[in-house]
Amino acid sequence: MEFDLIDAIRARVNIARDDVVLGVGDDAALTRLAPGRQLVACADTLVAGVHFPLDTAPEDLGWKSLAVNLSDLAAMGAAAAWALLALTLPRADVRFVESFADGFAALARVHEVALVGGDTTQGSLSITVTALGMVPAGEALTRGGARVGDGVFVTGTLGDAGGALHQLQNHATPASTLLARLNRPEPRLAEGMALRGIANACIDVSDGLLADLGHVCAASSVGAELDAEALPLSPALTAAFDPATCRELALTGGDDYELCFTAPVSRETEIAAKLEPAGCRATRIGRIVAGAGMRVLDAHGNEIEMTRAGWEHFSR
Repeated sequence: MEFDLIDAIRARVNIARDDVVLGVGDDAALTRLAPGRQLVACADTLVAGVHFPLDTAPEDLGWKSLAVNLSDLAAMGAAAAWALLALTLPRADVRFVESFADGFAALARVHEVALVGGDTTQGSLSITVTALGMVPAGEALTRGGARVGDGVFVTGTLGDAGGALHQLQNHATPASTLLARLNRPEPRLAEGMALRGIANACIDVSDGLLADLGHVCAASSVGAELDAEALPLSPALTAAFDPATCRELALTGGDDYELCFTAPVSRETEIAAKLEPAGCRATRIGRIVAGAGMRVLDAHGNEIEMTRAGWEHFSR
């Protein structure tokens, strides 16, 4: 039965690339790395009831399991190339696997990602994806380059996915646009590549803006000040929640998979021009300062006390 599941996945995620020498079906895959490129690798695990609601549609799980990994590649300024999938299932459910693979393949085709291997096994539902990409040698974006005086920027809008999850947990029905941001995030791969040579530091917003920007500050030995009034919020979020809740969701909600990056303020116009072909905008929401830690400021420059920074995997 295991091989039937593998065949179902392979039939649906059959995306060819010239740099795949040997794909699914052997003990390991063989790929070809282009000259002058560095390999970029990342992995994420999604566990039922921890990282997604138990009633999430399998198609959405397939999409999201790949999307969260492609978002990590985007934060490094990498182009996506290959993926590996390890799928743990309570039982051999062919219909679930077929639907899951359809969702995975839908996003993989958009970014020309080839599935080159993986594993299936029995146990509590969990999904582990390893994504691999390429970046020109020496051009990868990292967390450690933020400089005092940089602006802090973020792509898209913040808080939508957290808002949808908040409503689901409170037995409310989220707006379709909010739910889509939770279930089918769009990895900012084109944006990450466009920011190479401009951004000094970059990270994707997965655990919450404050938590993730905190990683950049720690890696760069700097602090940050954020302007609460500058946070980009969608009309759907502001229609569903009061201003204070919107602010909290934008700062700590997580699951946004937008890019948070730092760059010289003098290059803001250039940033806008670089991101325009991807149909995305970046908003300057603060600044990098000397010292350590982060402060969130109101319109009058007064600090807003925050009780939490975002998702913590071992907080329970």
